[in-house]
Formats: sequence, structure tokens, C-alpha cells
Amino acid sequence: MHTHTRVTLRHTPRLLLQAASLSLSLGMAGVLAPAALEAQVVIPTAAQSQPVVLKGATIHTVTKGVIENGVIVMDKGKILAIGGADVAVPRGAKVVDVTGKHIYPGLIDAYSTVGISEIGSVDVSNDINELGDFNPNVRAEVAVNAESRHIGTTRSAGVLVAFSTPGGGVISGLSSAISLEGWTWEEMSMKGAAALNVNWPDPNARPRRFGGPPPGGPGGPGGRGAQPAPKTYAEQVEEIRNFFGEARAYRDALKSGQTVRTDTRYAAMIPALNGEIPVVVAAEGVAQINDALTWAKQEGVKLVIRGGRDAIHVAARLKADQVPVILTSTMSAPPRSDDGYDEAYSTPTALYKAGVKFAIAGEGNALYSYRLPWDAGVAVAFGLPEEEALKAVTINAAEFMGIADKVGSLEVGKEATLLITTGTPLDMTTNIIQSYIQGREIDMNDMQKQFFKKYMEKINQAKKKIAS
Repeated sequence: MHTHTRVTLRHTPRLLLQAASLSLSLGMAGVLAPAALEAQVVIPTAAQSQPVVLKGATIHTVTKGVIENGVIVMDKGKILAIGGADVAVPRGAKVVDVTGKHIYPGLIDAYSTVGISEIGSVDVSNDINELGDFNPNVRAEVAVNAESRHIGTTRSAGVLVAFSTPGGGVISGLSSAISLEGWTWEEMSMKGAAALNVNWPDPNARPRRFGGPPPGGPGGPGGRGAQPAPKTYAEQVEEIRNFFGEARAYRDALKSGQTVRTDTRYAAMIPALNGEIPVVVAAEGVAQINDALTWAKQEGVKLVIRGGRDAIHVAARLKADQVPVILTSTMSAPPRSDDGYDEAYSTPTALYKAGVKFAIAGEGNALYSYRLPWDAGVAVAFGLPEEEALKAVTINAAEFMGIADKVGSLEVGKEATLLITTGTPLDMTTNIIQSYIQGREIDMNDMQKQFFKKYMEKINQAKKKIAS
């Protein structure tokens, strides 16, 4: 006979589940001092110590169809088995009855600043931009703040993996794949150097009207207050070509055994030059995307376009070159006065019909990372098949950024990073009942839930005062 620890979520009313979630998350409130609760809202969970079996749910694997009345076995942070009701239950496993619920892989934000940005108006809480134009050696993961309050609210929406991405300059640095669970950035790190980020210059940029005297201002050419003339678009593109050329020469010199002076910037470029990681180019307009495609083919790098506002107008070339797109701002207003109101909403559908592979990401703002499911959900409302929208925030993002062997779908051998829900996570009315990250049953508390509890208590106290 197998010995099981049994837990049930069957037939539990939605509101009761929400209340239970708050109660479990904050159950120690009576014995912990208020200051302690404020200091640590989300408490990281220890690594998985026993097999866990989820039984009875509808399992959405993403890559291998849907399993009704399915079973998932998790052990040591991995998916050990997945299938129908006939899947064997390991001895000593904790069995969780999730009949009537749904299981999805954790969602993935392919462009995020979660962990490296806290309060926009407080400079010291933001560690996104480095000084200088060329910083390929900047790796976002080392700056991740595991105590960030945005982590809890992001996870509550079903986003369990994020690519923390630096910004600024021309070459911003390396995106890092992080799982949103752990005491430190080392525990959270999945892939430190996941993608190299390049900000493609805008050929239509207008010269600045303010911000100092014009070139050769007061005092004449070279006089006090003089500023160099702004670089042309061609000059900016040439700088990118030159930097990649210098990095390639550095790589080749090392490969041939030459003695060279160590340069961490060039060394950080080598995986991208070798095609081991993608080069993610931020480009919105048609000219930008076309020039980035031409440049990437000449450089021989693995290209991913991020932003992609006008990607549909370059769809034939994107498809032919097999270049994927990470769409941002799918819920934004039309960028031009002559665009349709649904320009951003319907772009994913148009790209899908054109055969272009894409992922959907948010705007890169840590504050709004929790909106990722709805960034994809709005595309469903405007014609994108739901299964394709789900892929856009799971397996597609994982494949483009090189972590599809770990997450993005529910398959044997992958990390046990998943959601138990009342329905599709792309629907705002769906409740995320429980999440697991690498087999850990995570704390579902977050600052918003704590504020809800706090101010409901204020209302209750006021009611009692009035009643008395």
C-alpha cells in the first residue's frame, strides 16, 4: 500500500478559495510583529522535499495537447511523469486533488525589469541603465533584488519566469532568465547570459529642440558651451558595425592563441557572435526592422526583434529570414493618427496569419509585469486563437531566449513550474489558486493582498465603532 498525504481543492467555491489563500498566506499575522510582516511580505519556500502529485485537473501542456482528468508527478523540482488517471503515484507522495481545475505552465515575460526596478521616481531603487553606449558585459541578474514587491504581484498573475533586461545606450547588456522564487539572485537565476540587447537607432529621430546650446553655440565654434553635432543615423549604425567587428577580432585572436589584453566587453560578445545566444534588437519602425535584418544577416548573428510596432509591414521578410518578434505594448493606443484604433490589439493576429513567430511581452515596466496575461488576452479578443496566445507567453518566449529545455510547456524532465487555475490565465476573471516554481509550493501572498486585508480590517473596525 502506498502512503499518501492528501489535500483537496475539489468543489471549493471561488470566493472561499480567495479567502483561504489570504488566510494561509497571512496566517501568522497574529504571532508576528507588524514590522516583520512589512519587511517580508513574500516568504520564499524551501526546495521540494517530497514527491507531489496533482490529480484530476485538465492539463494544458501547450506542446502536447490537453489532458482531461490528468495527473502530474513532481519530484526534486522536475516533472517526473504526466498523463491520464493511470499515471502511477510514488510512495510517500503528497497527493493534491485538483479536480475541476486547470493546470498551465507558468507564464514567461520575455522583456521585463522585475527585480531591477522598484519605484520609478526614486533613482536609487532602479538599476536598469549603465553609463556609456556600449555595455555588453552588463548582466542583469546580479542586480536583481529578491525582496522586490513587484515579484509577488507578478507571480499572483501567473508570471513565474522573467527575462530581466538592462536598458540604455546602444548595446545595453545581457538579459538574464530568472525564476520568481528564491532568497537571492543566485537562487533565482536560470540563465545569466540569455540574450544580448541592442537598441537600434531611429532613422527618423528629430534633433533635440531643448537641452543646451546648439553645436558651436555661445563663444563660437569650440568656444565655451559648444556641443558636438549630433551623430547621423549612418554614423550610429557604423558604430554598431565597428563594435561587433572589434569584438569578432578579439574572439578570433583568442581562438588562434594570440596574447591579447583582456576586455570584458568583447568577451561578453562572444556567445552572441557564435550564435549561442540571440541578439535582441529593439526596433519599432519599418526602416529600423529592415536595416536590423540586413545587418544581422551580414553579421551572422541569431536575431530577435523586440518592439515590432510595424512588424506586420515587414512580415514577408521576417518569415523568410525566420526571425521572431517579441511584441510589446499590445494594449497601447494607436501610434499614428491615421492608424486604426485596434492597430496594437490586432498585430499578433496579423503576424500569426502571416506565419511570423512571435512572443508577447509587456512594456518592460516592473510595475506592470502582472499585466502580461492580459497583454496576450487582448490579442485573443481581436482574433488570435487562444492556444497561440498561450504559446506567445510560454513556449515561444522560452524558445526564442534559449530556455525551452527548462520551462515553457509541461513535459517530463522540465522544471515543475506551473499554475493551478479556475480557467485560462489569459482571462482577467480567472483565479490563480496556487503556483509551483521548480516544485516549490510558493507563498501566494503579495503586497496588494496584504493591503486588501489591512484596509478591510479598517472598514470592519469602523463598522463596529458605528454599531456601538
